[in-house]
Formats: sequence, C-alpha cells, structure tokens
Amino acid sequence: MSTGAPRPLTADATSVPAAPHTTAPPAERPRPAPPWQGQWPVIGAVALGGGIGAAARYGAGLLWPTAPGTFPATTLLINVVGCALMGILMALITERGTPHHLLRPFLGTGVLGGFTTFSTYAVDIEHLLTTGRAGLALAYLAATLLGALAAAWAALAGTRRVLTRHGREGRPA
Repeated sequence: MSTGAPRPLTADATSVPAAPHTTAPPAERPRPAPPWQGQWPVIGAVALGGGIGAAARYGAGLLWPTAPGTFPATTLLINVVGCALMGILMALITERGTPHHLLRPFLGTGVLGGFTTFSTYAVDIEHLLTTGRAGLALAYLAATLLGALAAAWAALAGTRRVLTRHGREGRPA
C-alpha cells in the first residue's frame, strides 16, 4: 500500500528505493539512551544505604568481636537479622506498596545489602577450613544458610499475617 510520498533512494542514488528503516544517515539517527540514564537518584540511594548498612555491620563487629578460629557468631547473627529485616521489608512493600520509589533501593539493596555479608561469610568458612576446623566450617555454613532462610520466611509470613489481621479489623497497619 502506497502513501503517495516518494521513498528515498539508496546511498548510491540509483532508482532503487531504500528500506524505510534506513532513511536517515547514521549520524542523524537518534542514539538510544544509556540504560543508566535517569538512574542517578537510585544509584545515590543504594550508595547511601550501603554505607549505612556497612557501617552498622562494622559497628556490630566492634561490639561483638569474634576471636579468629572460633565460630563467627557475629557474622551469623548479622546475616540472620538482615534476612529477617528483608522479609519484613518485602512483606510491607508487596502488601502495602512502596510509599516512595527510592525506599526499596535504599533499604533493601542499600542498607540491608550493606549490612548483610556474603564475602565475610565465605572468608570465615575458608579460614576455618584452612586452619583444620572443617566441622566448625560446615556447622557455620549450614547454620547461616538455614538460619537466614528461616528468618526471611518467618519474618515475611509473620508480617503478612499481622498486616492481614490489621486490614480485617479495620485498624491502620
């Protein structure tokens, strides 16, 4: 079907029309926006939250230090508490919605991502293994995995239950 408008010629100026998607020279075609364009507020929220979370984790390590070669209870507690808080946050966001678009990146990815630590967990396990404490390393590995999953699930389920109960009774949640 023709629109009546002549189609542009190909680059060699012959009488063969160019395909419609190649009408503009490459220099004149609009470039797609980079995927990060417009994301600076989110990046800033994650960075600020990450700094706060990491500082809190560092503070916990100072308050409750773990002697080298012993069970890394502080790191275990940090990861379990962080996963529980993530469960609460996710329940609030999925059940009530996010009041501000930067709340989830700030609290979830930033604060809780900075607070919890997979790298210290891995280094602790490696240190226990290289110092001949394989049983302790396995116990720590299992306790962190099971504790973090259980904490996230229990906090998510418990928060949803509270929100549902408050919603049914007409009280504000």
